[in-house]
Amino acid sequence: MATEFEIEEVPATANSFVQKAFSEVSTEELTRLVDFAFNKLYLSPATELSINIVGEQEMERIHLEWMDLPGSTDVMSFPMDEMTEGTADELAEGMLGDIVLCPPVAARQGADAGHSTSDELCLLTVHGILHCLGYDHATAEEEAEMFGIQRSILEEFLGRPAPVETRH
Repeated sequence: MATEFEIEEVPATANSFVQKAFSEVSTEELTRLVDFAFNKLYLSPATELSINIVGEQEMERIHLEWMDLPGSTDVMSFPMDEMTEGTADELAEGMLGDIVLCPPVAARQGADAGHSTSDELCLLTVHGILHCLGYDHATAEEEAEMFGIQRSILEEFLGRPAPVETRH
């Protein structure tokens, strides 16, 4: 699997909340999760995915530029090859896309939902992968399908109930 991480450097002047949120990012755990999700979704290990980990200021810039929405958000997904899930007989392969995660937003959401920043980042990573595969949650039916797949992957990966989803 070709997963690439880019982590924005946390300024020395960042407050302790921001520093703690970034310190809770485990690229090893997220890499294992991506491998696991790729296997469950029948994506070839050669499939490419980039994960960028940024602060709120950069996320706000990206959010405004690409969605024309002010403020930072938790995750953004940028599909590349319009991939869909593969099958057991034929794995899908290509450039899945880019996911951008914002640990400070994830930390607040996780705390509000009663789980760790790490759990929230795992949830957001799977959420981003599913968006890159064309899943959405604009309707109740789409949400039920996407969140069901997301929950199933997370529960099996974590070996316990999945963290509660944040609904925007």
